[in-house]
Amino acid sequence: MDLGFALPTSGAWATPGNIATIARAADERGFRTLWTFQRVLFPTAFELPAVYRSVLDPLVTLGFAAAVTDRIRLGLAVVNGPFYAPAVLAKQLAAVDVLSGGRLDAGIGLGWSADEYAAAGIPMERRGARFDEWLACLDALLTQDPVAFDGEWYHVPRSHIGPRPVQQPRPPVLLGGSAAPALRRAGARGDGWISSSRASLDDVRDGIATVRDAAVTAGKRADDVRCVVRGVTVVDDDAGGSGDRPPLQGSPVQIREDLRRFPDLGVDEVFLDLNFDSTSVGNPDADADGAMDRAFAVLDACTPGEGR
Repeated sequence: MDLGFALPTSGAWATPGNIATIARAADERGFRTLWTFQRVLFPTAFELPAVYRSVLDPLVTLGFAAAVTDRIRLGLAVVNGPFYAPAVLAKQLAAVDVLSGGRLDAGIGLGWSADEYAAAGIPMERRGARFDEWLACLDALLTQDPVAFDGEWYHVPRSHIGPRPVQQPRPPVLLGGSAAPALRRAGARGDGWISSSRASLDDVRDGIATVRDAAVTAGKRADDVRCVVRGVTVVDDDAGGSGDRPPLQGSPVQIREDLRRFPDLGVDEVFLDLNFDSTSVGNPDADADGAMDRAFAVLDACTPGEGR
């Protein structure tokens, strides 16, 4: 199983210097990927965790990380496709792939926030059907030159679009989501699936089974889809035994040992994400130096190939 690491994306620790430091450290230690996530708005009408209050744009963050790394792949987990015209996001994805030398993994989701849909000027009605057409349009834009597309919602006049992505026929497109239609879409339409921040081990196991069943039904092999887990990671040296705490929430040694539980679920990659520690890391009021200390404790304990 591969290991990735989430870049500082939310809260006080998401600074240029910290992003560059974490990116280089993960690259040097042999982690497979660096990951970001998207939150456009923090609505005032209801409560969300503090991790969502101050979030850098994920594509800009990956472009920044591309400039300070050489080997490690760069992952989106995820951007919400309907918030973009397909041609605009295709241009951005190709740019990150070019600037990174072909290292992009494009995680794309449908989105769930009515407030963000409203702010993006997109109706939520028939959003599943709209997203299916959106994906077809994006695929055409990333793989065809010249390209033309004529759908119910999206239209691209016959045009050239360049530069082309380095990865051919296009960067891998991994789809997020936890509802059954989203899981089936990931298996049938995507190159993989990315679990949500709220997924339990049972959710991961069941989600992977649904994704891979859908892949087979669509004429693929089950292992043609890559299943990636966002591992919400909380460093707590005072955590109890393994039966008293969620996976990946404990001391760095416990977190390293917890990773052994994921391959048996069918997981291809776990990326350790400290941003979702809404108290000590992904919070605008958190101590940024303390967050970096936690991150390096996990990076050092979980360096691929060491102590495993």
